Amino acid sequence: MADGKVKGPASYFPSIEKTYGRPVADWQAVVRSAYPAKHMELVALLKTEHGLGHGHANAIVAYTLAEDGLK
Repeated sequence: MADGKVKGPASYFPSIEKTYGRPVADWQAVVRSAYPAKHMELVALLKTEHGLGHGHANAIVAYTLAEDGLK
């Protein structure tokens, strides 16, 4: 990126890793293990079973689905 700033869902990743003490790759593995669930089902999984906030859960799900070509 021209300005060097991370944008979109990935901009949440440093905060997610600091807040929950796990790398984003761990959370992506949780999301992928629940396929073929829908976007909001995956967000709910991260929130209810792992205690993530809505914004953080949504960012992980959106990024992972896009990375896997499922969005």
